[in-house]
Amino acid sequence: MLKVDLNGQWKMQEVGADFWLDVQVPGSVMNDLLQHGKIEDPFYRDNEKIGLEIAAKDFVYSRTFLVEQEFFSQEKIMLICEGLDTLAEVFVNGELIEKTNNMHRIYEMDVKPFLRKGENEITVKFNSPTEYIRPLQEEDPLAGVGDAVAGYPYLRKAHYMFGWDWGPQIPDMGIWRNISIQAWTSAKLDDVYMTQVHKDNEVQLDVKVKVEKLSANQDLQLEVALKSPAGDVEVNTVAVSALQDIITFNVKNPELWWPNGYGKQPLYQVEVSVLDNNGSKLDTKDYNIGLRTIEVKSVPDEFGRSFEFYVNGLSIFGMGANYIPEDNILARNSVEKTEKLLKDSIEANFNMVRIWGGGHYPEDYFYDLCDRLGLIVWQDFMFACSVYKLTDEFVDTVKKEVADNVKRLRHHASLGIWCGNNETEEGWVHWGWPQDPMRKTDYIKLFEYIIPEMMKELDPATFYWPSSPTSGGGFDQPRDPNRGDMHYWEVWHGLKPFTEYRKYFFRFCSEFGFQSFPSLKTVKSFTIPEDRNIFSRVMETHQKNAGANGKILFYLSENFLYPKDFDSLLYASQLLQAEAIKYGVEHWRRNRGRCMGSLYWQLNDCWPVASWSSVDSFGRWKALHYFAKKFYAPILLSIEEEGKTASIHVTNDSLEDITGRIEWKLRTNTSEILKEGTVEASVGKLSAENCIELSFEDVLSDGNIRNTYLEATFIMDGEVHSNAVALFVKPKHFEFVDPKITVEVQEENEQFILSVEAKGGFAKYVEIDLEEADCKFSDNYFDLSAGDVKKITVRKESLSKKLSLEELKNILSVRSIYNTY
Repeated sequence: MLKVDLNGQWKMQEVGADFWLDVQVPGSVMNDLLQHGKIEDPFYRDNEKIGLEIAAKDFVYSRTFLVEQEFFSQEKIMLICEGLDTLAEVFVNGELIEKTNNMHRIYEMDVKPFLRKGENEITVKFNSPTEYIRPLQEEDPLAGVGDAVAGYPYLRKAHYMFGWDWGPQIPDMGIWRNISIQAWTSAKLDDVYMTQVHKDNEVQLDVKVKVEKLSANQDLQLEVALKSPAGDVEVNTVAVSALQDIITFNVKNPELWWPNGYGKQPLYQVEVSVLDNNGSKLDTKDYNIGLRTIEVKSVPDEFGRSFEFYVNGLSIFGMGANYIPEDNILARNSVEKTEKLLKDSIEANFNMVRIWGGGHYPEDYFYDLCDRLGLIVWQDFMFACSVYKLTDEFVDTVKKEVADNVKRLRHHASLGIWCGNNETEEGWVHWGWPQDPMRKTDYIKLFEYIIPEMMKELDPATFYWPSSPTSGGGFDQPRDPNRGDMHYWEVWHGLKPFTEYRKYFFRFCSEFGFQSFPSLKTVKSFTIPEDRNIFSRVMETHQKNAGANGKILFYLSENFLYPKDFDSLLYASQLLQAEAIKYGVEHWRRNRGRCMGSLYWQLNDCWPVASWSSVDSFGRWKALHYFAKKFYAPILLSIEEEGKTASIHVTNDSLEDITGRIEWKLRTNTSEILKEGTVEASVGKLSAENCIELSFEDVLSDGNIRNTYLEATFIMDGEVHSNAVALFVKPKHFEFVDPKITVEVQEENEQFILSVEAKGGFAKYVEIDLEEADCKFSDNYFDLSAGDVKKITVRKESLSKKLSLEELKNILSVRSIYNTY
């Protein structure tokens, strides 16, 4: 296999312009224009309009490359384009080779007839996506989300690029993934699919290989090497047959792959090679795999119909969030940025991440990281919230898109489920779309026939689910809380109180969320001082959910006193978000067995914005992400309060039965203890228990209920594993006193240690932050009783810049809810 790498230096111009720009490929038009100072930052203030101005134009990329004589001795020479976004015309030496219409596909083009020895030229013209969809939408309108440029479902391009209720309208274009020319003769590997059969302490690994042969008469060998995590290698070789070969390994004492929290993530290496009769390798592919089984069981039970992930036969409560693309300008993404985000997810005790269907299929490195870290991937196909018109051309490109991505991703240990789309079945049933029988039939045809039939061939080992949410398909009550998976939005869109979550016992809540503003540091990145009012034009430009800033204020009025300034309002919004999601997650985890999953909306942002994310576009943790670290902890103590009563629950998602002690204290706002007790608690593995019911009718009165709180701690082997605080009134009605918080800082090798104490009274939602710098705290947004000292660590490696002890002290800030009014 010979290869010419076409990544690197290209030149780019707007069609009709009289100058070229030197650019890098992979890349994008918007990134190239930004790098050369030709446009302003589209994320700054109200510059988003630049996105549509650029998207209305056509652009050309071009470069020359050398082809040596040895290439022409090869029987096939192919141009491999791993990502063209989206409407591209590809020319080699002035000849049109291909027109593309799908950014999610891998294109392979025969270029041998068009190449010449020595210097060659390749040109890729990108046509405007917005100009393409406009006349199609005018002729036959397709329903979709109102925040996006109308007509986007006509194009197999990441939908979010056209705008969403958290993202800007910046439909970029360009050569966004690797591009190369590859030449070969005799044979190459066409397809590799690995399946596993697990038996007692043994795994039968079948490596199924198809080889593309140019000559039926040539004798070829297939060699597969399996390397264990310990470094042991086993090699099997067979003669290549005409169709498909299966090479089987029987792995004794296999090291099983587990999700985060349930075990380790050992990976086996598989190298597949096709050899000529001299033993020389003609083509090789390498894979890292995990030995495991992942099943999704959706079966009738006493509550309706379950939805439950099993890994290696073990029932897993899915804990995580929904992932969206990390930037509107894809050229700015990197393995380092993604690794930080996914490691942040592991720190928050995730075992699962859902890749939402309105973006793009992530890079290979995303799945490699999930394999290594232990994150089960819920993989949507890239369809979301839209009606699709199934022309022959559309069906053809979708089939190729599905095949390309399933073949690329199916070997990953982390891959847990394929899902047809996001919210499209729900859209047909609940969103008031025109009930066009032809389009509804197209929906059934695509998501309940074409794609699942392909999956039976391409990846029968992985569970396929037609939509999210769904009860199983066929437009049969996709929002049924007792069947399948659920997206619940009455808290937030429906303005219902947080306590509404406790009315529902969803089988698997794969989407629910609550908005907040990002931190002041992030807001400063896109505003000037006069913009810093949540109803300013610029702040509303960075809020894509209609009326949502008002919704935040509504929920604020329901829960907190009105904040004294802009920064306090941003902080309070994050507390609202964190509390809302905590209400839902803790309730569902208390009902483990009936509910088996919680994936909140959303993990991350693609630009600086008010949104549902727990990590903002700069990678800064919001209060929600710190809360997630606690409410997704394997061992969770939670309090369910109602009136003057409370129940204390322990959820145990570990693999061991646990026994510990619950200590509870009923305290005043100055942390004086009114009543206290302890109870021994034993909780079986993978279960939840209501450990104690408490009534304070004899202690709480209308007079003191506003200055009394309940604190509970779960102690095991002398160590605090989880703790919680409950108020008996809304925080706005609680009589907080000045907690007089102090922080002492010490330096110790690779970390700083902060000792936080409330000397004046109970402190709620204690936030520690650094001005003009970033870091990760071991805990944040916590509650603190007077007299207790909370130790917080800051690892120096998490600092955004190097700081001395004195410098850290000088930029350290601390506040609680008391300090917001």
